[in-house]
Amino acid sequence: MGTLFINVYLKLFMILTPFFVMSAFLSLTRGCSAGERQRIAVKVTLAVVVSTFVLYLFGKHIFALFGITLDAFRIGAGAVLFLSAISMIQGRTTVSPGDAEGDVAVVPLAIPITVGPGTIGALLVMGAGLETLTERLVASLALLAAVLTVGAMLFMAGRFERLLGARGLVILTKLTGLFVSAIAAQIFFTGLKNFLL
Repeated sequence: MGTLFINVYLKLFMILTPFFVMSAFLSLTRGCSAGERQRIAVKVTLAVVVSTFVLYLFGKHIFALFGITLDAFRIGAGAVLFLSAISMIQGRTTVSPGDAEGDVAVVPLAIPITVGPGTIGALLVMGAGLETLTERLVASLALLAAVLTVGAMLFMAGRFERLLGARGLVILTKLTGLFVSAIAAQIFFTGLKNFLL
């Protein structure tokens, strides 16, 4: 079960695209004080916890409701997640403060920047693929740990910005995109293989 925890944690951490989220967070909170940024980071984390757990735990019921097979959704989710990864690699992910007004914590930071279409698809597929109660419990703890890690990064975003600089964040975002593209390809080809068998 330790292997399952680490496997799920790493996949979900990368799918949540932490460095892209941090870049967007820094852009959208540019005029905020350190205290305001930290309050927004906490609100983003809570919103992401709620949205990801709903998707992760109730994926099977959502598929049953719409009559969609898991493998068909794997193919679609893999394709969407791959497109998200490509946009990160190409650098088409800049967000400016003018993109949102008022409280930016839930929209757009939590949804759709952190939990976008590709992330939603991946969460539904990964959650629906869990069989036993133990697997679901371990995977849920891994999901919580991944979200809290991203939240902690946002909480300390100012320090990361000083340490890495804008160029460093761009490089890490592109590297994250490469990992996400590999996860997307795995989801897509698993669905395709099962669909054709």
